[in-house]
Amino acid sequence: MSDRLIQELNDDGVLLMQFNRPKRKNAFDTQQWNIFRDALQSADANPKVACVLLFGGADFCAGADLNSFSDGDGGGSADPFETAARALIDFNKPIVAAVNGVAVGGGATLLLHCDVVYVSETLRMRFPFASLGVVPEWGSSYTLESVVGARTAAELMLTAEWIDADRAVSTGIATAKYPAADILQLASEKAQTIAQWPVRSLVEIKRLLRDSRRDRVHRSMDAEQEAMMRMAGGPENIEAVVAFMEKRAPDFKQFRK
Repeated sequence: MSDRLIQELNDDGVLLMQFNRPKRKNAFDTQQWNIFRDALQSADANPKVACVLLFGGADFCAGADLNSFSDGDGGGSADPFETAARALIDFNKPIVAAVNGVAVGGGATLLLHCDVVYVSETLRMRFPFASLGVVPEWGSSYTLESVVGARTAAELMLTAEWIDADRAVSTGIATAKYPAADILQLASEKAQTIAQWPVRSLVEIKRLLRDSRRDRVHRSMDAEQEAMMRMAGGPENIEAVVAFMEKRAPDFKQFRK
């Protein structure tokens, strides 16, 4: 068990997974992707786990840790990223998320694979891929559209604009909005309501709900990875990362010559 991901399994069969890199707003680097993947696979195989509750504290997840690129940490490596994403896509048990603060990039697309999503008034969500000179990931080029519809998905992806709690609920990205002080308790109660039922029944219901689209999600992720290979490390992406490091706005107009 790693201190980057706190795990607590209660007697009701609810496994709390709490991201624990608060100084990085729970941004994922290679180690974090691997830890999350292993935790999901372990929970899937554990008959005592009926439902997973995801939480991040003051912030849910800031996506990829861009500092890991400069640290040589391999934060852009496809293998840990892909295996974590596939583990989430194929996870067989219900997932409830309690979301405060930042949910950006992978922290936003991750939520599209959760079954119940509660957000607080502190939510600041964003699908920032256009602003980073790259493309969507975690199958979100399909899952976002399947949740919010084609027009809204296009708007959110192409503008990379910020989404507050009210819009997250109105678009269907989130199930409900609650006060930040109450959100973990309310999400825990919902997870316990789910966990009271037979695990085999929960698994079969989730399979029936998602199997019609799971192959499409995997195909979308394959296409995203091909596009990411073309875009990641390109001049626009490098400009976005350097601008982030230098705490300035990126200049993409320089590439329109």
